[in-house]
Amino acid sequence: MRLFSSLNREQKEAIGLLQIGTFLEYFDLMLYIHMAVLLNELFFPKTDPQTAALLAAFAFCATYIFRPIGALIFGWMGDNIGRRSTIIVTTVMMAISCLIMANLPTYAQIGISAGWIMLICRMAQGMSSMGEMMGAEIYVAESVRRPASYAAVAFIIIAADIGALVALGVAAAVTSFLLNWRIAFWIGAAVALVGAVARTRLRETPDFLEMQRTKLSQSIAELHRLENQENATPQQKIPVWKDPIKPKTLLSYFLIYCGWPLTFYLSYVYFTPMLKEKFGYSTNDIIMYNFFLAMVMVISNICWAFLSCYMHPIKIIKMRGTLAFLLMLFMPLMMIFINSTTGLFLLQASILIFSLGALPANAVLFYHFPISRRFTYATFLYALTRTAMYIMTSFGLVYLGNYWGHFGLWCITLPIAVAYLYGVNHFEYLERKIGIYPNLSRVPEHPTARAA
Repeated sequence: MRLFSSLNREQKEAIGLLQIGTFLEYFDLMLYIHMAVLLNELFFPKTDPQTAALLAAFAFCATYIFRPIGALIFGWMGDNIGRRSTIIVTTVMMAISCLIMANLPTYAQIGISAGWIMLICRMAQGMSSMGEMMGAEIYVAESVRRPASYAAVAFIIIAADIGALVALGVAAAVTSFLLNWRIAFWIGAAVALVGAVARTRLRETPDFLEMQRTKLSQSIAELHRLENQENATPQQKIPVWKDPIKPKTLLSYFLIYCGWPLTFYLSYVYFTPMLKEKFGYSTNDIIMYNFFLAMVMVISNICWAFLSCYMHPIKIIKMRGTLAFLLMLFMPLMMIFINSTTGLFLLQASILIFSLGALPANAVLFYHFPISRRFTYATFLYALTRTAMYIMTSFGLVYLGNYWGHFGLWCITLPIAVAYLYGVNHFEYLERKIGIYPNLSRVPEHPTARAA
């Protein structure tokens, strides 16, 4: 790609290390989700179908419940201690959780304690994934200049997608060949440790170092100024390095990131009961089915990333969001006429291709946050979307489906799609304001909209 020709050796090495680490991290995180149909039976008691569905939803949401807390902790670390240190700490945390899960006794051996320990490990993994994934994306966004940063950050996310794909492949191999399921988690713990060691080679981002120097010098200057002003007002005591950010920008970022959890749930979770009950799919069949869906997602995201080299990312996600809205509008009607797994697969693949996701515009969204609080804002809002949306979709669609069938999807899908497009339009306005939209090649001089 010609846009990457301007990158120096250090930037390319950093991107490579972060891609490898993110791949390993998401391999661990997604391993349980894709093996949930098997593991939920091992760590939770057998119940009626309705209770089992709620237990499965609770196990799924456990990964995301404490993400906002993790986001605040690791967001503070990222903005005050450094992006590099935060990424390393979260990777080690993921490895430890995976190691515990690999050696955890089942429900048949120690009772309900097995389920609780598993949930705690999943919560720890969810918290650590916050600092790792967002830290890697922000690191690249701050280390690579526009417009190359668009695709560079997108390929960090694609590395996570490939990690999830490989996790599915391992899950399929374990279940198909009747291997011990613990092997997959031992592999996960090992690869997470490898990722942590690899990331020790990273250096701190130029933007963060510059912000720290500016923060120190301006704070000292401000202190001297206030010492000479006995009647300084409270407003004058605000540090000058605290850049403001409009609430509308925070809301728009939140609404855009609400889209992907809905896409993920519809693609991988919502139709699972239909595959089992209507088409007679076994656990192994579902895992293999999801493996091919994951391949579609990886290929489509690579295409979107390459397209960002020639088209502004905001224009891409606006076009994709419009198509996703139309798809969700007609989805309940489509479900009436789908009588084969081929038709169902095409529908799920379409949901993934025209997903309500931020890729490849993630870097653009980061640039409109002040550097001094970028890690905290981006990570915390991202975590809130995952917590709120996965709970809403997991539990909401169970009850909506009981009352209105597939038409109950409209109660969640259409409002989220409209909100997503609202958020995209706001960032389109911000990009126009600094003069970079729709011109892809122009690098802005706006202080909060530039990469180092």
